[in-house]
Amino acid sequence: MLTLRKKIIVAIDGSPQSDKAAEEAVRLTAASGTKFKSQLYAVMVLPSMKTPSFTDFFPDKPADEMPGWQEKRDRLFYVVEKAAREVDAQLESLVVYGDPAEELMLLAEEKNCDVIVVGSSGKGRMKRTLLGSVSTKISLQAHCSVYIVR
Repeated sequence: MLTLRKKIIVAIDGSPQSDKAAEEAVRLTAASGTKFKSQLYAVMVLPSMKTPSFTDFFPDKPADEMPGWQEKRDRLFYVVEKAAREVDAQLESLVVYGDPAEELMLLAEEKNCDVIVVGSSGKGRMKRTLLGSVSTKISLQAHCSVYIVR
């Protein structure tokens, strides 16, 4: 592996697969050494607003304005933040809204990232065929390398 500065995005959603992906992304970041410090972006994508309906007259607050948000956010980012601190990695944690695959790929382009790290979905073949998979969509459409962690 070349030891040059890289920009790495890791998808965070609180699942065990996401935690494994976070640990692997930190490992990739640390592999660049101290001379060429890589940048790691931990990204959690929350669903965008639902389709318009009668309840839109009484809209819900965004997730990051709900009571208890900070504790939930801290719990979801705990693994990646702890691992990054241990190796002194440069980490930026982000929360965005929208379709997970689309938002991760868009952010990767905006930040000019070299690799997107995602956990495998763990769905069965039938469910993956019917619903699709974030990791599959990213691996087929991303402009940069994709690392899928199982």
